[in-house]
Amino acid sequence: MFTHIAPKFNKGRILKTAMLENLRDFPREFTDVYYRDYTDGIVTGAGISVRTDSLTVAPGIVKHQGRIYIMKQPAALSYMATGRESAVKIRFQEGREDSDWQEFRSEIVLDQQLETRSSEMELCRFKLKDGARLRQDYQNFQDMATEYNTVNVLHVSIASFGKSTLSPVIMRRFAEEMLGRGGADPQDMVFAMMCLNEGTVSRDVILHYIARRLGIAYKDYSNVEIHKYLARILEHARGSSRMGMGLGASQRMIVD
Repeated sequence: MFTHIAPKFNKGRILKTAMLENLRDFPREFTDVYYRDYTDGIVTGAGISVRTDSLTVAPGIVKHQGRIYIMKQPAALSYMATGRESAVKIRFQEGREDSDWQEFRSEIVLDQQLETRSSEMELCRFKLKDGARLRQDYQNFQDMATEYNTVNVLHVSIASFGKSTLSPVIMRRFAEEMLGRGGADPQDMVFAMMCLNEGTVSRDVILHYIARRLGIAYKDYSNVEIHKYLARILEHARGSSRMGMGLGASQRMIVD
């Protein structure tokens, strides 16, 4: 489970080995300062792996209500086909405090209530039909939004500076397909390289790119809308690579 445990050094208390080990293993002040201006969400890791009847959540770091939580070991979660949409969530528990420790824990749950409460954070969602196999081997970028039998990470909030952003899994897939088109517009190439190099791409950067490439208003679109617009850009890039014409290229014909 994800935990937030910090020793309390109070005058008159006995200094315990476990308290010093915690201080040694977790440079708390550095981490808190480094991620101070980040939003809540997944900082790193916590990826989902699919098995026949279980999901595995990889070790990772998340931020919730200003606190950094770390999970050091993978966690397994059983699932079954219900035909209804379910979400894998981190559910954060009430904090506990005694004379030595301040402790905040969590659990990973499978919930058919898709709404994310203030004490929860979504890791993925899926809708599995009876007799079908849950998969995450996406055939293409658009396939990431497939409704049935597919691990969907479009609704996951990734911690970033100022605003949460989209999962690096989504942005890397976009970049790989864009770079594989050949003859892409220079703007597309630069943005795709950024997606591969940066890992986590700022939400504002994504929104400005979408607005410029599609000629639409700049606004804070939802994750699902952003995915739809990125898929549209890829579709235009596929067509332009065949015609040798970019999305924003001039279509004037000069007759001599």
